[in-house]
Amino acid sequence: MVEISQVNVFPVKSLRGIALQSTTLGVRGLAFDRHWMITDISGRFVTQRELQTMATIAVRLSAQALVLEHESAVPLVLSLAPADGRQVEVTVWNDRCVATDEGEAASRWLTNVLGMWRGGPLRLVRFAASHRRPVDAHDLRGEQSHTAFADGFPFLVTSESSLAALNSRLAAQGIQPVTMDRFRPNIVLRGLAPFEEDRLVSLQYTDGRYALELRKPCSRCAITSIDQVTGEVVVSREPLRTLMAMKTQPELPGAYFGQNASLLAGEGESITVGDTLIAR
Repeated sequence: MVEISQVNVFPVKSLRGIALQSTTLGVRGLAFDRHWMITDISGRFVTQRELQTMATIAVRLSAQALVLEHESAVPLVLSLAPADGRQVEVTVWNDRCVATDEGEAASRWLTNVLGMWRGGPLRLVRFAASHRRPVDAHDLRGEQSHTAFADGFPFLVTSESSLAALNSRLAAQGIQPVTMDRFRPNIVLRGLAPFEEDRLVSLQYTDGRYALELRKPCSRCAITSIDQVTGEVVVSREPLRTLMAMKTQPELPGAYFGQNASLLAGEGESITVGDTLIAR
């Protein structure tokens, strides 16, 4: 039996995530996932690839607010209600998106905590509800899918057994194990063989209320080397080097861990830790 063991959201791209017991499925991801993003003054996205200390900012969601917390500052509280702020065009990878700037107080807070970047202050933006950022049709099978500020897909799925296999290889080299938060998944599965998710096409809740289509292996980057509490690189180039040696995607160059996914059915349904799934 395949079971969901973790459900995680990352409200602000590249800040810490939130482990949830249950949340709502949407076409563009779990509720509030990658709903906000930090940019430089030109509107280009900034992540832990550039500022690894972003991992030190904790994130909370209440019924009314997004809360950012850091040991050096009073928490920043932002209403979840749609803002009337200035609309801006921002860039994530090669996509231009419409967003709402969260204002000067948010900009000052982030810049005070993380510092200036490329000669200017940081900005916090919210994905515009009316905007659509489509998933590349080349990576789909005829369906339509869109996402917010995630790298390319609305969901990322990983498995406990794949992490265990990776950590076994790391241990054999005398390298400390890595935790699942290094890979920033939305859904973690229990009950699969190591890297079995790479051979699956779909995941469906046993009562049929929702279904996910697994569409593309997730290419990994240097963020996997960053401790997601301290913001420090623990072992340079690991676990990337070991993943490359494991050849989890034999026909593709690079390091891969997890599968990108889209919602096939079940918009508005709940997804919960402990849900049992039919894996095909």
